[in-house]
Amino acid sequence: MSEFVTGDAVVLALRPAKLPSRALALAIDLAVVGAAFVLVSIGLAFATAALDEAALAAVSVAAFLLVLVGGPIAVETLSHGRSLGKLACGLRVVRDDGGPIRFRHALVRGAMGVVEILMTFGVVACIASLVSARGRRLGDVFAGTLVVRERVPAGRAAAVPPPPPWLVGRFAGLDLSAVPDSLWLAVRQYLTRMHQLDAQVGWSMAERLAGELAERTGVPLPEGVPAGAYLAAVVNERQARDARRVFVSAQDGAARGGSEGQAGRSVSGAAVGEAPVSGAPAGEAGGWAPAGAVPSAGIAGAGAPAPPAGVEDGRVPPAATGFAPPA
Repeated sequence: MSEFVTGDAVVLALRPAKLPSRALALAIDLAVVGAAFVLVSIGLAFATAALDEAALAAVSVAAFLLVLVGGPIAVETLSHGRSLGKLACGLRVVRDDGGPIRFRHALVRGAMGVVEILMTFGVVACIASLVSARGRRLGDVFAGTLVVRERVPAGRAAAVPPPPPWLVGRFAGLDLSAVPDSLWLAVRQYLTRMHQLDAQVGWSMAERLAGELAERTGVPLPEGVPAGAYLAAVVNERQARDARRVFVSAQDGAARGGSEGQAGRSVSGAAVGEAPVSGAPAGEAGGWAPAGAVPSAGIAGAGAPAPPAGVEDGRVPPAATGFAPPA
């Protein structure tokens, strides 16, 4: 496995393809391209039967360049580095930084492939791939590309064995903030594979990892506690803290969502015109009321003041409005 640093300073772990898988993918591609070239040649032979020898030679060269050179270039460009053979073998052509290839990369690879694959029957490509540390042929070197494996067998992750019951919760006060991720990974790998190791090798590895972990936490290894059990107990404590942190975050999010929903319902209830709490008339509660408006018992409620004298059926006398018609 090789590591590549992208332009965003992200380290990618890629698996370069080996020579056997690349040779199989190339054989599939050559078989497909060869069959296409034969079909095109037969079609051109019938279509150009009346042409002279010079025209036939020109048509043959054009068909060769179009099918055997232009075809693979077009396929790799459009499929972002996955030809039919590479797709069948789980391979893909990528840039050195792990990104998808473009037309210029496919063009350089195709042009160099004519020399190192077609003209030399793949001998130069095989030698260059064997010499290169990452299995690259000359076309990959000049184009700045790499053939990697896309389908990697995913191993089943082994569970970390639990610590002894008498050690659960004993290391709740440890400060684990200074422990790097690389040390956690090493401890986890040891715990998942300690039964597969030799007894002496496993014991020495556990002692070394426990010493590094105790140095990072600032608390020495307790007396009478085996190194393997100590590692399992500390890893269990870290997992318990992570689980509690996730649970608390989920609870806070749910509570925040509930309070926001309650506030939204209160605002919406006020917006649709709920009755005022105080017994003020509608004009005072709303801040404005049209002249001559009279609060009714059905709207103002039981605490509303009685209408002024002389008001009947919603008709207000002239004295109540402060306006008298001319005599």
